[in-house]
Amino acid sequence: MTETIDPELATAPQAPGTLHTAERVRAGLTDFSPAERRVAEAVLRDPFGIIHLSVSELATIAGTSPATVIRFCVSLGLRGFQELKITLASESMPSARRVLGDIVPGDGVAEITLKVLDGTARAVGQAAQTLDLSVLEAIAVQVVGARRVLFGAVGTSAPLALDTAYRLTQIGIDASFALDVHTQHVSARMLHPGDVFFAISHTGSTFETLATARAAKLSGATTVALTSFSHSPLTDVADFSLIAGSAETAYRVESMTSRIVHFAVLDALFVTLALRSSTSSAHLAMTEDVLIEHRI
Repeated sequence: MTETIDPELATAPQAPGTLHTAERVRAGLTDFSPAERRVAEAVLRDPFGIIHLSVSELATIAGTSPATVIRFCVSLGLRGFQELKITLASESMPSARRVLGDIVPGDGVAEITLKVLDGTARAVGQAAQTLDLSVLEAIAVQVVGARRVLFGAVGTSAPLALDTAYRLTQIGIDASFALDVHTQHVSARMLHPGDVFFAISHTGSTFETLATARAAKLSGATTVALTSFSHSPLTDVADFSLIAGSAETAYRVESMTSRIVHFAVLDALFVTLALRSSTSSAHLAMTEDVLIEHRI
């Protein structure tokens, strides 16, 4: 079947080349229509295998039509299915020569370790290339000037919130995080204009974190989000959203990789704030004095 593309669609703007196609597909999953999402899921299941298919074959696998496949490609900023295949081939071929990718039954310790470490390194590298630094800058301005910073997170994101709140306290920023979600919710509603609520959520769709973020918004506080998906219920609520994440695999749903990426972004924010705050050196010195008492 010959692929045809509407001339207007062919002029769609190109997506940034710094972000791999599979990562762009994963980050935009919540944006696609149900039919386009089936195409996206087929691509994510086997990006390398897609280069051997026709547009009709991919449509059959995804249970949709060739026209939907083309619309999916255009949604990615591509000119059509052929460009999708070329892009996937250029990105997948080098990795086909290495012991990388999803962990499969039968993998030994060495293979699993290499795959996990390589996936983590690639996720951090992609975050470094695609993170919106202007948003990070804006968040730093908000946090350093805030009267109070309250963190909201549950599940695997909670340890990151707890750690970051503690680290901000070390440089003299009034930051706090409560593990109990009811306490988070009530505390968020008690915020005021001039305060900052900072939500951390991999999916951006966790019910408790969303409820707390909405309460903070209602209170007049500035709302900030760190999440893995560019469009989610949480990014709809937040005034500022940092998008950084990783592709999860069958064996690593809600994997450590996403948390490592988020932690690296939070670390960058912490260092920025430490350099921006005029009192950070004095507070860090006091922190060290206290910690010395707990060491032999």
